[in-house]
Formats: sequence, C-alpha cells, structure tokens
Amino acid sequence: MLPDDAKIISVDDHVIEHPTVWTDRVPAKYAERAPRIERGPDGNDFWIYEGEVAGNFALNAVAGKHPREFGLDPRRYDDMLPGCYLIADRIKDMDIEGVHAQLCFPNFGGFAGSTFAKQKDLKFAELCVSAYNDVILDEWCAFAPERQIPLMMLPYWDVEACVKEVERTVPLGAKSVTFLEAPHNIGLPSYHTDHWDRLLAVCQEAQLPLSTHFGSGGSPQGLAPDGDYFITIALFGLNSMAATVDLLMSPIFYKFPDLKVALSEGGIGWMPYILERTDYAWDRHKYWTGVNADKRPSELFREHIYGCFISDQAGVDNRHLIGVDNIMFESDYPHSDSNWPHTRKLLAESLADVPDDEARKMVELNARKLYNFPA
Repeated sequence: MLPDDAKIISVDDHVIEHPTVWTDRVPAKYAERAPRIERGPDGNDFWIYEGEVAGNFALNAVAGKHPREFGLDPRRYDDMLPGCYLIADRIKDMDIEGVHAQLCFPNFGGFAGSTFAKQKDLKFAELCVSAYNDVILDEWCAFAPERQIPLMMLPYWDVEACVKEVERTVPLGAKSVTFLEAPHNIGLPSYHTDHWDRLLAVCQEAQLPLSTHFGSGGSPQGLAPDGDYFITIALFGLNSMAATVDLLMSPIFYKFPDLKVALSEGGIGWMPYILERTDYAWDRHKYWTGVNADKRPSELFREHIYGCFISDQAGVDNRHLIGVDNIMFESDYPHSDSNWPHTRKLLAESLADVPDDEARKMVELNARKLYNFPA
C-alpha cells in the first residue's frame, strides 16, 4: 500500500508562466519583443512574442475542471486555478491533492524550449531561456525549496550555449534539464552522433539527469492526418517507446556511463514488452547490425532510464519486469491528465497490492535519488 507518511514526489507537472516572466527579466531594450500577455478582443489572454500571437493555455490549465469543460479554446488567467501560475497557491494545491514535491516543466516555452528554438533571433531566444531559468530558481523554487525541484530549460539549438547555461545554473541549484526525446525528429543530429557529447559530458559531471517530456521530439509518427486529436493523446507512449529503444541502441550510455534519462508522460505499461522485444532482437541481430553488444538493452535500461506513471495499472502490476527502481510518479498538474484534487487517493488505490517498501520507492525515493533531492 501507499504508506501514510510517504511524501509523494511528482516528476511531471507544469508551470503556467505568469504574465511578466520575461518582461520582468530581459534587458529593457528587448521589452517590446519579449513574450508578454495581451487580452484579445474576445476577452481571452494570448501570449505575444516577437510581435505575433504565440499561444494560449487550453488543455494545459484545466486542473479542477470536469472533462466536459475541456477543449482547445483559449482561456484566461482568471479562468484557471491561481495555483497554475502563482507559487504560493501551487503549494496550497499540492497540499490539497497530497503531493509533497514537484518537478515542473515549462508551458509557453515548450517542453524543452521549442517555442524559442523557432524564433529568427536565436541570441535573443537564449536570453529568454535564461530569464525563464532565473524565474524558476529565484521565484518558483526558492519560495519552498523542499517542495520544488529546479528543472532548467536549455537553448538546444546551440550546444555551447547549452553548456554555458548548465554551468551557470548548477551552482544556483539546478537539478535537471528538460531536453529532447528525439532530436532527429525535429531536424537536429541524433544521439547516434557526437553532436551532443559536450553537453552530455557536462550533465554527467554535474549529475543532472535529462528530463525528456513527450512531445519534445514532435508528435507520434505515422498517424492519419485527418484523424481526431484524441488519437495523438491516446498514443503519447509511442514517442517514449521509440525514444527508449533509440537511446538504448545509441552509444551515449557507453560514452557517458553515469548519465540518466527520465521519460515524462509516456507511461510505463509498455516497458515490459519493449524491453523483452529489444533484448530478443539484440540476441539475434547484434552480430551483423553493428549495435553495441557489451550489455543487454534491458541492463542498460535499468542503469540509465526512468519512467513515470499517472494512471497506469498495467505498469504498476508489471513493475518487476520494468524494475521498481526505475519507476516514478507524476501528477501532471494542471494539465488535462491530472487527477487533482484526488491525486493521492487514486494513487493509493492503484498501489493497494504493492508492498510498502516498493510503493515508497515509486512515489518518493527513486525521485529523490535521481534528482539529488534529499528529504
């Protein structure tokens, strides 16, 4: 069962950035270009970036709403829980749902900084990334350091700029970086190249795991273009499945034997099958394909890769085929997968048949170890 004294750590939640995150932080000469909120003629709030409409909240800020109220329509700050964007209220909402600590991904900035990667002025985009990180360190996580795990964004379009940002933020308390699950899917070099080596070496040295959120490598591949968006939502795990096999068959865990990668919002129920299948294929095809043959894929997985679950009974029931030490929990507040305010109740129900020591690892201790976040 879920022990009553377990301090649940969610490793995938989200910050809805407050309206002045960037206008408060970037140099004054960039104020007109920085991301800011404007209220449109229809009464809804929109992000404006580089003078153009650049996004809204939609499904990303629906905690507390009934699924009948979900949709892709724009929303306003006063149409969401204050805990979406105000840290003091976030802590209150965490107390309500029974979550002790969170690791929060950005919202407007994209899971790995994709919003800024699309801009023409990438030097200014670097300033926006650093401004976001400063807000996370100085405002969001500093408010209650024992309740928030600092997750940094990186300017992934420039490896040396990434290295500098890691080196700048680690002394300030950074615990992880949000990064790309499949860089080759968005036109960047893959993990099979040496393109990322300088960054991965620095992350390994600083003991910073890569936190790779679903969608950071694009949408699931091969879906019907005229299919309903529901299909994409139901198949989030496809991306994580592909990323897992790609990472295991890449050279990065041989080059960086202490590097860790966490997969976010892809679930864990698929893991037993893909590990079994990859091991089977490795046994039969390692001789001629050129893949690394020193360690079985499942062995590499248990040394380097972590998954997390929200509502995933298949994964919980098959936890020993995954590795209890490789499983963490996510609440996904305030996104549409979140069970707020019933998070702890539903989690306890899913762990009803799990021994206490294993449950404690999955909901707290594994995250503390991976993110170097001691009690």
